[in-house]
Amino acid sequence: MIILERTSSEKARAYAIRVLLYNIIHLELPPGSAVSENELSEALSLSRTPVREALIELNRTRLVEIFPQKGSYITKIDYDLVEECRFIRLAMENAVLHLVCQGIPDTYAEALSQNIEEQRQAEAEKKQDKLFELDNHFHRLIFESVNKVWSYQIITEQMFHFDRLRALSFKSDYENYTVRDHEDIFYAITRHDSEMAQMLMSRHLNRHRLKKSELLERYPEYFVA
Repeated sequence: MIILERTSSEKARAYAIRVLLYNIIHLELPPGSAVSENELSEALSLSRTPVREALIELNRTRLVEIFPQKGSYITKIDYDLVEECRFIRLAMENAVLHLVCQGIPDTYAEALSQNIEEQRQAEAEKKQDKLFELDNHFHRLIFESVNKVWSYQIITEQMFHFDRLRALSFKSDYENYTVRDHEDIFYAITRHDSEMAQMLMSRHLNRHRLKKSELLERYPEYFVA
């Protein structure tokens, strides 16, 4: 498990949630694995109370299952939940793209261009975790450019199941279209072509479907049967 640095103002419960979320999404805590309150408390240098509260919160988001007298486990990836996450995200992304294509401020156009260049570098250096974070930031910039930051925060809180599948795809050796998809979406934005941008975003967020059978075959223990 990767232990993230705790900020000076971060409360124990929030810190425990952040570390657990990071490790669940990035598969450092694999689907189906057991988690121990005592071991987590020791690893995070926290008492058991904030760790227990963090596990209860993650149980609410269906990332952790808690069995009384038995223990807690990271949930397996449920494709039905992944599909619901994708449905919500695509609806929001396309609504925002319609606004963005009416005109994007130069500062955000430059930021997106720089982000894509950093993605190319991360891809060339095979830094998958870095590419994952740059992917997230690319989409955040699109929302920020039309003052929809709160909307982005809302969907990110609902994307954990989709993000685990993304992380699994990133860690696999299948061909990754992330950078090329972002280049195409950015091109459509600069052309003010809302229809093209929305079509490209739909293709981008549906790519996981093409890998479904391969991922299920390669990692059957990670998925709900």
